[in-house]
Amino acid sequence: MGPAKTKKSGKLDLLDLPSFTRNELGLTGLNLSTDMLAGSDASRLVSIRERADRASCSCLLLVEPEAQSLAGAGAAAAALRMQRVVEAAQILGCTAASVRIEAPDDDVSLTKVAASLKPVVERAEKLDINLVISPGAGLTERPERVTELLKKVGGFRVGTYPDFEAASRAKDPAAYLHRLTPYATVVSATSVKFVPAGKKAVPEPTPQAVRDGLLVHEPYNLKQMVGAIQAVGYDGPIALDYRGSGDVTLGLLLSKEAMLMALSEELVEEPE
Repeated sequence: MGPAKTKKSGKLDLLDLPSFTRNELGLTGLNLSTDMLAGSDASRLVSIRERADRASCSCLLLVEPEAQSLAGAGAAAAALRMQRVVEAAQILGCTAASVRIEAPDDDVSLTKVAASLKPVVERAEKLDINLVISPGAGLTERPERVTELLKKVGGFRVGTYPDFEAASRAKDPAAYLHRLTPYATVVSATSVKFVPAGKKAVPEPTPQAVRDGLLVHEPYNLKQMVGAIQAVGYDGPIALDYRGSGDVTLGLLLSKEAMLMALSEELVEEPE
């Protein structure tokens, strides 16, 4: 099972997040968001990595959630920002850092974004970090544009970060994932909400209720998403990212159970 992008809640200190993820969620890896690291210096990043190592829950991906304007007037500053994110990812012991791009879907912007990303990828290559592109509106909304961007940037350290929720908005979610997953370092198994499978109310939302088929995920079928990435031979980390309302820990536990069930089922889908 892959890492979880877990939101910091209550009084849980960031240094305790790896042990919480390992002991309470039963996951062996962790995604961190840069907004969780605000005010942290290199020494604190090292401490987080050491805590993660001791908890046997490594930091695998550093996510930059804010879209970077890599084709506009602030492109140089955005590229420098992403180089710092890559450097922070290396200190944390991550294998990858993700970037979200703010740019219109046109050829001029694609060329500008590629030029802005080249020095970021060069820095990532020197640090043995993969730079992965998160899906978003505009230039990176269509998978064919993302793959075109990868080719323009070049190098072995630039790839994709496919997202189930983004895939669900595509006309053909399976085709979307088929196109992007071969370039993925991590796949985000995004979840939104779990609802009763039938008319009968579920007394309490628990992983057992998911296992018994009493709770199902909406608004898209997680099993179909898993089938799509398995169909192209993906066997890398799968990140849990619960984006629904309510208790995030419970949402992640329900998501974990649903993903374990989906991953254990026999693959029936054929690749394109």
